[in-house]
Amino acid sequence: MRVPQKYVNNPQVGQHAVGDVQNIVDATSRRNPLTDRVDRLELVPESSSFTASERIKCSVPRPNAADSYTQDFIDFIYENPTVFHATEYFAELYIENGFEFLAEREDWTPRLKKGGKYFTTRNGSSIVAFVIGGNYKGGNGAGIIAAHIDALTARIKPISKQPVVEGYTQIGAAPYSGTMTNTWWDRDLGLGGRVVVRNADGIFKTKLLCIPYPIARIPTLAPHFGAPALGPFNLEINTTPIIGLEPSDPLENNLKPEEVGAPLAGKHNIRLLRVIAAELNVQVRDLLNFDLELFDTQKGTIGGLEQDFLFCPRLDDKMCCFAAAHALLNSAEKTATLGSSINVAAFFDIEEIGSLLKQGACGGLLEGAVSRVVKSLGGEATVEQTYANSFLVSADVKHAVNPNFAYAYLPYHTPKLNVGITVPWDPNGHMTTDAESASFLEEIARRTDNKIQYFQIRNDSRSGGTIGPMLSSSLGCRALDVGIPQLSMHSIRACTGSRDIPLGIKIFQAFYEEWEDVDHAFKVGEIKSLGVVS
Repeated sequence: MRVPQKYVNNPQVGQHAVGDVQNIVDATSRRNPLTDRVDRLELVPESSSFTASERIKCSVPRPNAADSYTQDFIDFIYENPTVFHATEYFAELYIENGFEFLAEREDWTPRLKKGGKYFTTRNGSSIVAFVIGGNYKGGNGAGIIAAHIDALTARIKPISKQPVVEGYTQIGAAPYSGTMTNTWWDRDLGLGGRVVVRNADGIFKTKLLCIPYPIARIPTLAPHFGAPALGPFNLEINTTPIIGLEPSDPLENNLKPEEVGAPLAGKHNIRLLRVIAAELNVQVRDLLNFDLELFDTQKGTIGGLEQDFLFCPRLDDKMCCFAAAHALLNSAEKTATLGSSINVAAFFDIEEIGSLLKQGACGGLLEGAVSRVVKSLGGEATVEQTYANSFLVSADVKHAVNPNFAYAYLPYHTPKLNVGITVPWDPNGHMTTDAESASFLEEIARRTDNKIQYFQIRNDSRSGGTIGPMLSSSLGCRALDVGIPQLSMHSIRACTGSRDIPLGIKIFQAFYEEWEDVDHAFKVGEIKSLGVVS
């Protein structure tokens, strides 16, 4: 016989080689009972046998220390999948950093003071935080960064119970803005939001729900079916999520004695209500109503050959909210000690559907907060004077250039990832940017080593909008639109640069720390240009 070459003259094999070779000889021997002879079987040549490849354990490195904010953002998105969770996250973050909560229903006057740090919320889905300069004087302005905290989603209908189709349990859901399109199909969808419950003592309370596993899916039709699989698809008929199979025991769909008369019984699948109640540690009869939505459960991750990308759901516009909140925190002590104005971070709900409800940018939450500060600490100054001295940065994600569709972009207006913030322009007023406001931010960028990119839509394309125009017109203050660039906007899962969030924090922090000084230079120039000062 021939012994495989790996056992021949191989000192690394050591004493095991003898036993291994003997085993091979024994395994390839056969005794002939007629001749009492041992025949040797020829081994299959080693080249013809299976050889396992050398395996190296895969390890995806975390972003480097300079980009630690990126990993924090990934965790934030994963742990706070709905607008209600995100708002509570920022509230808790502010409290951890010494901010004081001010309820809208209460009088703020006794609690407001120079050098103070505060925040208020509305509807559990909008939040405004602000730091009052230690040297604040009435009439001085506010440096404001405003963003929207909602994201495209699918909302559960007020009566979501569906007829059984071929043994599937389904749930009625409606698109919030432009969702339930092809990127939402075949995704593992979770369920979360807020639920109104009644305690045993009769007190009404809101609880946040996040079922910790995928509960729904919108299945596609396989291409083998031909034309029906190609669309167009009906959003009411073809996109109803499946959430389970009907139970083998039909009695499981019946109400238990203690569930009879429950406010939501008959409106939603009873088995779904039981899951929700169990997650909240209440009884089905305690569930009064809810605002629930579906969301992608896959966690964000860093990707690319050199870890250049961040693949993540709900970038729009929680990315700008996250950057602005941390910028406000990083600059808070300097503002509280040396500042003479007010720094504000305002995050609004329902931007994706028009901002016209109380929790939207048109609801007056920002204006009310600034007005209360002026009335409490501003002396004889007016709110109008304050806004005239203020500057608004409207922060919303912007389109990074897509290499597969570069022809769809205006030449020289192609924002890149991991470079810096993007300033959008629009000749039809969909953005607030103008020459003065752009020069304002560019001066801050020059002073703080930040890079600015430009974007404008082509003449043959449709521009999106932001909360910038509505807020600047309401406040009457100077304004600029900016955004962190991303790919795949309005997809269920998008892409930005792995360093873009730290870059966003850097420029936003620079704005909070430098805007007063830059504004002074602009104010002097305005007065001189009017001939008031020789």
